[in-house]
Amino acid sequence: MIEVQGIRLDPETRRTWRGDEEVVLSRKEFDLVHALMARAGQIVSREELMRDVWNTTFWTSSKTIDVHLGWVRRKLGDDSRHPHLITTIRGQGLRFETADLRAPDPGA
Repeated sequence: MIEVQGIRLDPETRRTWRGDEEVVLSRKEFDLVHALMARAGQIVSREELMRDVWNTTFWTSSKTIDVHLGWVRRKLGDDSRHPHLITTIRGQGLRFETADLRAPDPGA
């Protein structure tokens, strides 16, 4: 079981929850979330995601990841304009954040 920011993912049963509510993901959506959550806090390049999730070394479409990411964000409650779970690092890839970026800084 992997848990980050209240999102739980069970790779064995291929089930996902947000809090106590189960979130139904397609096979590719699950694989995308798993690839990111397994490396939470690290940037995962688009090339790595295409290889690990789509099992390809070539780009079938430059929008494949973006389309699936949009569906995943909606299902997990992550606002694409102000994401707190999955952030896009321009020119580098995607990162599943280990802490809510919207939370106020207690040291501020």
